Amino acid sequence: MATLILVRHGRSTANTSGVLAGRTPGIALDERGAAQATALPGRLADVPLAAVVSSPLQRCRETLRPLLAARPDVPLHIEDRINECDYGDWSGRKLAELSDEPLMEVVQAHASAAAFPGGESMRAMQARAVEAVHDWNARIEAEYGEDACYVMCSHGDIVKSVVADALGLHLDLFQRIHVDPCSVTVIRYTRLRPFLLRLGDTGDFTGFGPRDHPDSSGTAEVGGGAGAP
Repeated sequence: MATLILVRHGRSTANTSGVLAGRTPGIALDERGAAQATALPGRLADVPLAAVVSSPLQRCRETLRPLLAARPDVPLHIEDRINECDYGDWSGRKLAELSDEPLMEVVQAHASAAAFPGGESMRAMQARAVEAVHDWNARIEAEYGEDACYVMCSHGDIVKSVVADALGLHLDLFQRIHVDPCSVTVIRYTRLRPFLLRLGDTGDFTGFGPRDHPDSSGTAEVGGGAGAP
């Protein structure tokens, strides 16, 4: 089947301010996120792309803008099922204050039991995202052949939940997966099983050294922020 290239959106203004953006409108890439997006076409230059699929949110569409400008013949499709998790009443709140919420411990250790007040459950989030991936795999293969590659740009918790499914991991273990802003994760699907070929690849290893300041890498999803190493 098709090869899926999962891209997490570039660093956003919510990432740098430590806010759980969720589906809040008007969240754009910050300066570093824009630079990450500008570099994305070069990173994927050798990959023939059949299509690009995006979450409807602004930060994903801004991440893809340079890639689509460099590949004007590649069609863009908007897919609501890979939208950010609906964090409900938590949307727009500071991650620092959410860390004291009893639900946050459930989100980190028992994600399959977590449902956000006024929003959706993490089980529902994963189910819709995985369904979208399988539907797009079939569509891309039918239109472009089984060796086709396509890009899907989404959000940290969405990417992690899709990876967990591909690896056969229970959702309760998905917080062990980490993907940085504008990182590339590649999954090749076959008739019998998927293969994880890349995970959270940015080509940048500077972040693995000692840290003497708070993390500013921009992991402000529920799973990417409070549970990040």
